[in-house]
Amino acid sequence: MAMLNRVHLNGLRAVETVARLGSLSAAAGELNVSVSAVSQQINRTEKQLGRPLFERTASGLVLTEFGTAFTARLGAGFRELAQAVAMADEASQCTLVVSVAPAFASKWLLPRLSRHFDRHPKVLLRIDASVRIADLDHSDIDIAIRLGDGKWPDARAELLLAQEVFPVCAPVIANRLKSIDDLASTCAITDERAMIPWESWFKAAGVAPVTFLKGARFTDPMLCLESAIAGHGVMLGWQLLTADALADGRLVAPFGVRAQSGLGYWLVTSAAKSESRKIRDFKIWIREEIAATMAQFGATASGPAGAGTVETTEAPVYVRSEFKSRQAGS
Repeated sequence: MAMLNRVHLNGLRAVETVARLGSLSAAAGELNVSVSAVSQQINRTEKQLGRPLFERTASGLVLTEFGTAFTARLGAGFRELAQAVAMADEASQCTLVVSVAPAFASKWLLPRLSRHFDRHPKVLLRIDASVRIADLDHSDIDIAIRLGDGKWPDARAELLLAQEVFPVCAPVIANRLKSIDDLASTCAITDERAMIPWESWFKAAGVAPVTFLKGARFTDPMLCLESAIAGHGVMLGWQLLTADALADGRLVAPFGVRAQSGLGYWLVTSAAKSESRKIRDFKIWIREEIAATMAQFGATASGPAGAGTVETTEAPVYVRSEFKSRQAGS
């Protein structure tokens, strides 16, 4: 290996290419350099090896006996290198990298990924779970699921689901909530990083805000959810975070009033890159999963007769903007 460090890789490439193609000009064309540059690389490599690889004849370069044996091994080595690079390229082509906030990934996406694996067994999914806004133009991330208003510069944004907010709590607490006024005797579980305040929901319900008892405060919506399931109080939840817990009865939405947040989940890709088949397939799959979740959610999150949902304003499917939106950690 120490000897290998004294020989430049570009020189070895030049030697292998000339030996394989039979001429300096053909090698120069494949390597996209000049004939003079190829000749200089060969001379330098022969000096580094201390052995001649080619005889210079009137008809061109001819391999020496040593050169013949040397370039046979060299060709095999470069073929192995090419196959190794091809493996990396194949892995990249078959891997879909999805940027998504941890709460979305943990509480909604992860339990459903097996169905994507079943449908697209050749596609490897890598989930980049982070609250940061990923740079889609200068990273390996193929698609992002972002919470915001859809206005990100140099991005192609497609609305996945408008976010609605509503109170949720454990059944034992819901049994004590006969009216919205009863919230005053209940602890509020607070997400300190939430982008939507309780006042928005009270306004949608058409009632004055009540003052909650002091409850637990967290900086992570997943912890708020677990606290609500544990019966510590009432939290302001939203569809995808609470859907599974509502479906299996760990949580109840006691009032049936859902307020628009003005935000939504968006599928975001780079506007500078074309969308590959794996991205288009992922979009189809996740839309189907959202539709199935919302069909189930409509049955489990409905409240008492007469309660309703505030009407939504449909967002544009594709949005381009010069303004940057925040991404919430959810």
